[in-house]
Amino acid sequence: MTAVDERVDDRKAQQATPLLRARNVVQQFPVRGAGGLTGGVVHAVSNVSFDVHAGETLGVVGETGSGKSTLARSLIQAPRPKSGEVLFQGTDLMRLRRRALVDARRNMQMVYQDPFGSLNPRWRVAELVEEPLLGYGVRGAAQRERRVAELLDLVGLDPSVFAKRRPYELSGGQCQRVAIARAIALNPALVICDESVSSLDVLIQAQVLNLFEQLRTELGLSYLFIAHDLALVKQVSDRVAVMHLGQLAEIGPADALYRQPLHPYTAALLESIPGLDPATGRARRPVPLRGEPPSPLDPPSGCGFRTRCPRAQQRCADEEPVLAERAPGHSAACHFPLDLPAPRIRAKETP
Repeated sequence: MTAVDERVDDRKAQQATPLLRARNVVQQFPVRGAGGLTGGVVHAVSNVSFDVHAGETLGVVGETGSGKSTLARSLIQAPRPKSGEVLFQGTDLMRLRRRALVDARRNMQMVYQDPFGSLNPRWRVAELVEEPLLGYGVRGAAQRERRVAELLDLVGLDPSVFAKRRPYELSGGQCQRVAIARAIALNPALVICDESVSSLDVLIQAQVLNLFEQLRTELGLSYLFIAHDLALVKQVSDRVAVMHLGQLAEIGPADALYRQPLHPYTAALLESIPGLDPATGRARRPVPLRGEPPSPLDPPSGCGFRTRCPRAQQRCADEEPVLAERAPGHSAACHFPLDLPAPRIRAKETP
């Protein structure tokens, strides 16, 4: 084997190795009752495993309370998960302490939901964008000033106009652009977007999504894109993971998952999206998901979705389903996935 062949193999191996690898991540929070006694445990994230590859956007969707944001914060160790493994660029973040963890977070940044709440209202835009540069020891005021100007220009804000403004002098979209500029200031490999466009109107959403895609192309970024809007996630994601009650219900390529979902929960979410009937061209009414979501304080036995699932059987209560591959790159955690015939419902025996 020649030296050129060895370098090619090394590059292929690097591309095949996930940028982020989460394995069996568990996050729980105790609930304090009267007198400080433990009133139970919230099972926020339960045995979640997935990969994010370099240059990829993985979308994470689910109902409110499904554990999406808690998962994001657990990945960056804020707070640290109760158990599991989080490998980022080959380093287990669960084992890092203090400065080593801070250094690792340099390459993993977050953009939060509320653009105003994530920015200090007393600071000017230039100070906000400069903050991570100062925090990670980028020396030289002139160098930082040039970098701030580059970042503002990169996210579509004229430095001569916006650098001296404060957040209350900006619109929601402009504030989110400032937050994005701050997130990419240190050239991270992965950006976690936690409902980062949900508070913006539709026009500004489109502008920010286009900005995300532009930055991914220009800077080679990877995204973990968290949202509750399935239609929006489809636009930006290469793959999509569906969360329900702190667990992964399904994960697969975006086109395949939206075209032929495997988990009944995913199908129910897709049916709840307003749209047009392709056959008639008429507006299609969304079909609401029946029943109330189970409490993470007292999740049902077996499958967490069985109390609302039309395909549920006794096995769903007795045995927790395991995430299993049903098609290339497409997995679901269901005993009776939608690529199989509906199970027969046994008639009740008369006494």
